[in-house]
Amino acid sequence: MSEQPSGWEGRVAFITGAVTGIGLGTAQAFADAGMKLALSYRNEDDRAATEAWFESKGYDQPLYLKLDVTDRARFAEVADEVVDRYGEAHVLVNNAGVSVFGPTDEATYDDYDWIMGVNFGGVVNGLVSFLPKIKASSGRRHVTNVASMAAFLPGPQAGIYTASKFAVRGLTESLRYNLVPQGIGCSLCCPALTRTNAWTSALKRPDSFKDTGFAEAREGELKQFGTAFEEGMDPYVVGSKILKGMTNQDGLILTHPEHGPDFEEIHEKLMAALPIEEAPPGRLRIEELRRKAMRDAEAGLKMKMDDLT
Repeated sequence: MSEQPSGWEGRVAFITGAVTGIGLGTAQAFADAGMKLALSYRNEDDRAATEAWFESKGYDQPLYLKLDVTDRARFAEVADEVVDRYGEAHVLVNNAGVSVFGPTDEATYDDYDWIMGVNFGGVVNGLVSFLPKIKASSGRRHVTNVASMAAFLPGPQAGIYTASKFAVRGLTESLRYNLVPQGIGCSLCCPALTRTNAWTSALKRPDSFKDTGFAEAREGELKQFGTAFEEGMDPYVVGSKILKGMTNQDGLILTHPEHGPDFEEIHEKLMAALPIEEAPPGRLRIEELRRKAMRDAEAGLKMKMDDLT
């Protein structure tokens, strides 16, 4: 077993999109830390490759669960199956997503419904299905929602993808204030370029969302785009950083060091956009109450609406 942060041995983790890419890297890091795993998958070949990895390491095979993360009824069944198998559920990692790009001004309802349905709706379905199970369990527990550096950095061809990741960011940062007072950790992970096959998402578009405003996905162009991913971080390294962030109870897990200039530019633009004028005392008081409520929630206190006024 590789050296990993201690304290997670025997914890039961469910990971979506867990037999390829970041999901698989996270599953491998969790396995090395001695966790019990339930993994969702879509493709049988990818599942078989994951089974072979676990066999090669001599680890117990995870519980494999076929799942479309947009299927709420199936997600509820999966949550029940995890608890039926292991007795409890301690960790949820919402990782499944699609990476599809095109000019936002030409997007159709199907483009929005598919991308938002998987990238944001899949996270919602995971939370609604698993949070009752996690709350009913004991000991160390955690929720990690995997977004993307796109949650901070929009791009001209990534409007809907960016919107979905901004949504996951906002949801997770707010959810943390609800879960920490209940003894449940909550992290937002925003990885950047990683060595995955995420570029193939456009080739897997369901027929039920076939009415697209984007140009037809040409495999040759996608493969050329995919060469950029070969420069990406090893998914296992990303998974190990997720595990470390969970161990540290970090609300935000940033895995890639190369985005310092982007954050400096964002900060400068935000500060430059602030009006230079006096705010009235009443508004200042309300904002200070909001800041105090956020600090108190992070410290483990349960907040009420009355605390904001």
